[in-house]
Amino acid sequence: MPAYNAAKTLHMTYAELPHDVVDLVIVVDDGSKDETIRIARELGLELFVHNRNYGYGANQKTCYREALRAGAGIIVMVHPDYQYDPTLLPQIIRPIQEGKADVVLGSRLLNGDPMSGGMPWWKYISNRFLTWAENTVFGLSLAEYHTGYRAYTREALESVNVEMNSDNFIFDQEIMAQFVEVGARVDEVPVPTRYFPQASSASLVQSSIYGLSILWLLARLLLHRMGLVKQKQFISLQRRYSRVMAASR
Repeated sequence: MPAYNAAKTLHMTYAELPHDVVDLVIVVDDGSKDETIRIARELGLELFVHNRNYGYGANQKTCYREALRAGAGIIVMVHPDYQYDPTLLPQIIRPIQEGKADVVLGSRLLNGDPMSGGMPWWKYISNRFLTWAENTVFGLSLAEYHTGYRAYTREALESVNVEMNSDNFIFDQEIMAQFVEVGARVDEVPVPTRYFPQASSASLVQSSIYGLSILWLLARLLLHRMGLVKQKQFISLQRRYSRVMAASR
């Protein structure tokens, strides 16, 4: 759980996790100014604290690094702001467990109307446009990419160069571009969301910057594919080398 000022919702999110399925809950606090750290400690969670606010992408980098270090086979990110339903975690990981996917996104737009749950109309319209653009470039047909409920296999995370991604919100789309480039299998499952004052929500200005950043990301990916401007970010670390067996004697 990448946390930032999540004191009012962290306990609710944690309490509704299916603890018979989850082996370890990691919270990374990104310089919160509220009681997030105190609550995480009281809940006995595996807690890591940034020495200042580095950004949403930087928070995820620490989350994944520590999850892999802990030996996780399936890593699920859920925002601790209680916007996404924690009880749906078994559905999120099912495509991975069944061997059908390496990456699973929890979609607010799959089989549902997010505006009825409180999503602002301007966010819905921009989500539709950006998802269309990403589907066109990625060659996929997903309902949306802009979700804070995601599951990855260990192998998927280890196959991409996560550390080269942004420390900001565009991280979510950069890692998706990386997964597409290494041929990861992507699936999605429907998840309802809640919109309320305590839930995190980007402003119109922040969302506009985020949208423009996605378009620039897609342009860079296309330039990379055409060989015009090669981007190390989109090249799998594991594809740079292969094992050579010793000569037989």
